[in-house]
Amino acid sequence: MSSVAAFDSASSVRQALQARIGAMQSTKLEEQGFAVLPQLRSLLPRGLRRGSVYSISGSTTLALALVAEASRQGEWCGVLGEPDVGIEAAAEWGISLDRLVCVHDGGERWVTTLAAMTDVLGLVIARPPRALRSLSPAESSRLSARLRQSRSSVLVLGDWPEAEASLRVAKTEWSGLGAGHGNLGSRRMRIDVRGRGGEGALRQATLIVPVRP
Repeated sequence: MSSVAAFDSASSVRQALQARIGAMQSTKLEEQGFAVLPQLRSLLPRGLRRGSVYSISGSTTLALALVAEASRQGEWCGVLGEPDVGIEAAAEWGISLDRLVCVHDGGERWVTTLAAMTDVLGLVIARPPRALRSLSPAESSRLSARLRQSRSSVLVLGDWPEAEASLRVAKTEWSGLGAGHGNLGSRRMRIDVRGRGGEGALRQATLIVPVRP
């Protein structure tokens, strides 16, 4: 039997082409970034780019907020090297605890552990150990290649060479407190973001964080 497809009419050709175009369109849709909360879309209009690393500074809460919408939509997420991430805080953002994998300490093989997590998880929040001052160019290249293949993204708590973008909590304000009285109602964080290498226009947004009574 021949492996070459045969078409008996123009209609068959048209149907085959339509099916092929439909498959290509589906693939393009899948290339869209990981969705983010409405509050953060002005910072990341296309979401978190797949296969990329983002640098987060100033707040673990920001990292949780960034993965919240993708988790709600069914993505598996992970946390590496940050044992202080609160499970309750994650749940309040709507992160599915059933699809959250936490590894408290990657040890001396932190980079290897991170790479293994990105093979199976869509988004990983990761804090490098203090001993890991920087990646070698070879390690950075290998990790980048692995992310492109797995289409996963990493949110690094701290600086990272050649990050897709850097997001920073520039200012925090609390509401609900009066002059020595009242209860905390919410926290407002002003988020600044710049593109790779600090290039591009500075974008800003406000993230409102409810405070538990």
